[in-house]
Amino acid sequence: GFKVGMKLEGLDPEHPSRFCVLTVAEVRGYRMRLHFDGYPECYDFWVNADSSDIHPVGWCEKTSHKLLPPKGFKEGEFNWTSYLKNCKAQAAPKSLFKTLSTPVTPSGFRLGMKLEAVDKKNPSLMCVATITDMVDNRLLIHFDNWDESYDYWCEASSPYIRPVGYCQETGTPLTTPPGMLKVRLISCLSQKTGKLYLPHNYVFRPAHGFQVNMKLEAVDRRNPILIRVATIVDKDDHRIKIHFDGWDCNYDFWVDADSPDVHPVGWCAKTGHALQVPLGSVLQICLTFSFLLPGAVDRVGTVGQACPTPGCHGVGHVRGPRYGTHYTLVGCPYSDVNLNRENLLQDRLSGERPSPSNSMQKAKRLETPLPFLLGALHQSIFMPSLASNPTHRLHLCWEKHCKLLPEVSGLTAKHVAKWTVEEVVSFIQRLPGCKEQASVFREEQIDGEAFLLLNQSDIVKILSIKLGPALKIYNAILMFKSMCFK
Repeated sequence: GFKVGMKLEGLDPEHPSRFCVLTVAEVRGYRMRLHFDGYPECYDFWVNADSSDIHPVGWCEKTSHKLLPPKGFKEGEFNWTSYLKNCKAQAAPKSLFKTLSTPVTPSGFRLGMKLEAVDKKNPSLMCVATITDMVDNRLLIHFDNWDESYDYWCEASSPYIRPVGYCQETGTPLTTPPGMLKVRLISCLSQKTGKLYLPHNYVFRPAHGFQVNMKLEAVDRRNPILIRVATIVDKDDHRIKIHFDGWDCNYDFWVDADSPDVHPVGWCAKTGHALQVPLGSVLQICLTFSFLLPGAVDRVGTVGQACPTPGCHGVGHVRGPRYGTHYTLVGCPYSDVNLNRENLLQDRLSGERPSPSNSMQKAKRLETPLPFLLGALHQSIFMPSLASNPTHRLHLCWEKHCKLLPEVSGLTAKHVAKWTVEEVVSFIQRLPGCKEQASVFREEQIDGEAFLLLNQSDIVKILSIKLGPALKIYNAILMFKSMCFK
């Protein structure tokens, strides 16, 4: 029932605590592209019509949530009645929002309660977190002393949240909030017993029933306008790994089993959404799907322009909906040059992330280092795509990197693994611009074996090392590990 031009309120996927003024920009079957009023189209995003993240006009005022107005409006100036009149626009009817009819089951959670939660951007980390908002049965999880870009919404039964003390009881490492020692953390939490969430309140959802080799239809997260034929190639208790049939495994990705972007076979046919056919050798699968779902398969190929990337038909653009097509690798969402890039766009609200026109621009906000660090590593002078494919490029320019980091020359992971803590400290001191950071490795008793196990998140988030030195240290580790491929 949603129509192009209708206005509504909804969450910003990049700023999960912000409710914004949105307009329906495009409708495809049961999905729609939403536009932030006053901002460029490149920030548009896709949701299902029954999304829990969208609400009718006036919802924020009714529920005492702050509504971020369109760009250009000052605090307190925005008024829905006059805005709709001036825009000559229609508010999306309340009857279209499925969340309004969702029954609410009391969960016992309250605002301000402390817990331990998985960092979804770095799933190996369990961190100290706080419940900062609640809507029906959904909780907004915020990681203490980190900015909102790491926040996420989850159900009360989510497997990603645990009671305070869970890590200690299970022997799981707990990531301390930046700037807070573990001793201070324990003291701080013990003084807030009134806000601690007790274990008996947690009722976790059961593990999903997906199995490897099952077929489904999934949104292509590199090009969200498209839905493709997919296969489950791996699974754990609460996630599945998606492979697009006919595509290289480099495009595989993990997703929550309850993600709104995965659908059963036949979903596209039922909702009127185009389904992309598998590539190359899986033509028989394509024919099978065409037989099962007549009219549902979209044989894209004549649309858009020729693109050098195998399988890509020039539909979509790495910069988002503003550019509907592309014909070069620079704009292709599937090209090697964009495979591991992060944060191609400036932050919509602050403009502090690197822009597409200047991908080498340094991060100005170190409170959100991890997403930028992934992109910075890919773009760095040390080695594009080194983290994802060290064997492919390292031997091509090893001499160049040894000139940039001569301290790593002649060393291998096998050699480094035998280092004592003091040898690690000595090495860090010799890296350009890293002398001040060496003491951190001594304090944390990091020997050679532990040093080689460090990843980006460990160096920046746990050791609290600034971005510049972190890049050098992490690239040194990657080069040690890759010596065997030389």
